[in-house]
Amino acid sequence: MFPVEAFQDTVGKLAGILESLGIRFHLTGGVTSVLYGEPRLTQDIDLVVDPVALTEQLDVFLSTAVRCGYLLEADTVRAAVSRRGMFQLFDQREALKLDLYAREMIPGELNRSSRVELFVGLELPVVSRVDAAVSKLIWISKGSHKSRGDFRQIMRLATELDCAQIVASAQQLGLKGLLETVLSESDQIE
Repeated sequence: MFPVEAFQDTVGKLAGILESLGIRFHLTGGVTSVLYGEPRLTQDIDLVVDPVALTEQLDVFLSTAVRCGYLLEADTVRAAVSRRGMFQLFDQREALKLDLYAREMIPGELNRSSRVELFVGLELPVVSRVDAAVSKLIWISKGSHKSRGDFRQIMRLATELDCAQIVASAQQLGLKGLLETVLSESDQIE
């Protein structure tokens, strides 16, 4: 397990790069599952980044990331950004991997981010609870078993309004049947 300081240093450094270039982003994935659900181990950091701003600033982003100690393959990053896919950075100092998604999985999710103090003195944009739940549902539809538990934990702590918005989003994305199935599953191993 990585110490909290390693996560803080890695995320803080990348956040500084993205903010200095005017590239909107937010944290998502396992880190937010902990925030909105229950503590669990996570081995990487997932971020959604604004693909348009990233494309416009890509050369500067790449050179700055390398200068700040991130290991990356520039051609792979360029290809991922052009197809609105995922690419990885590796923080050589902290030995942590970051997965950056150059797309919104849920339309408008970057507009619904909220800033949260995840580490003492470090406030970062984080995916909304509703979008975190919906993204877990999308990952479940792609076969992610870990997302099933994350989703149910997020739902346990969701407000009535959150639940209504999650149901509406699931319906829009054609995932209402999956939503009902996952909510009806037992948390117990049988």
